[in-house]
Amino acid sequence: MRRLFSLYRSTVGKKILMAASGVVLVLFVLGHMAGNLKAFQGPAAFDAYAEFLREVGSPLLGHGELLWIVRAVLVGAVAIHILAAWQLTRTSHAARPVAYRRRLEPEASTYASRTMRWGGVVLVLFVVYHLLHFTFGTAHPDFVTGAVYHNVIVGFRIWWVVAAYTVAMLALGFHLYHGVWSAFQTLGVNHPRYNGLRRPLAGIIAVVVVAGFLAVPLAVATGVLR
Repeated sequence: MRRLFSLYRSTVGKKILMAASGVVLVLFVLGHMAGNLKAFQGPAAFDAYAEFLREVGSPLLGHGELLWIVRAVLVGAVAIHILAAWQLTRTSHAARPVAYRRRLEPEASTYASRTMRWGGVVLVLFVVYHLLHFTFGTAHPDFVTGAVYHNVIVGFRIWWVVAAYTVAMLALGFHLYHGVWSAFQTLGVNHPRYNGLRRPLAGIIAVVVVAGFLAVPLAVATGVLR
């Protein structure tokens, strides 16, 4: 335990914890995206999928209990990710208390890496809104408990909601691109034969996630789903 605490106190330990929690969140994002695409199979299939998620773990666990356990794990991963990011930012600022007069852009720097912090803030705000919109229904114009397909169709008929989701998904894409690539590096996935594939793979994951998540709201907005 003391060794783990000592590791976390180091910059390397914080980066490892941030990368590990990021892996958990990326896996959830991919699964969530794949589940959302079932909306294209129609209301019966989509509502049945949503009910399946609530029934997973039965009869060992009660209705929806495993789903709430997963949510608790995700909340923990998000908290660890944000805490590590905040502490690493403070460490970086402490090491350079006086800002540079002129910003120098390193060759390896990308737009995604330079926008990780504000992109993270956008995503946190989006997650709060998303939960209020589709999980609790308090920000939904006509929320019906259990009628997931109905809630999705009605929720995405409002143009500014689709616009907000689009902005959030673009922020997620940039965040994933830099985060996945840097996680490979932090967690020691390092080999001369494969190093050149890390950025393309991160880019593919980011593009697939953004396209997958935007497919449903754009389909509703254009009348493909109704």
